[in-house]
Amino acid sequence: MYCVTGLDQPMKVSMKVLAEEFGELTERDGITPAPYMARNHWIFIEKSNALTAKEWKHYIQQSYELIFDKLSKKIKMKIG
Repeated sequence: MYCVTGLDQPMKVSMKVLAEEFGELTERDGITPAPYMARNHWIFIEKSNALTAKEWKHYIQQSYELIFDKLSKKIKMKIG
């Protein structure tokens, strides 16, 4: 799990970010520390316009990579 969202509107998303980006991002309007996961540097985005389209792509990809890198070799091989 690297990016979590619901089907209800308005869209709300949680994802992992780098530790050094966490403070800056959570200072933005519409972004807060993710409940229960902030200690692991997860953010909760309540407003879709809190990030630009380019930033959305970057942070979703980065979140995937951060989680993927921590997986075991066996699981990585299964994923491909």
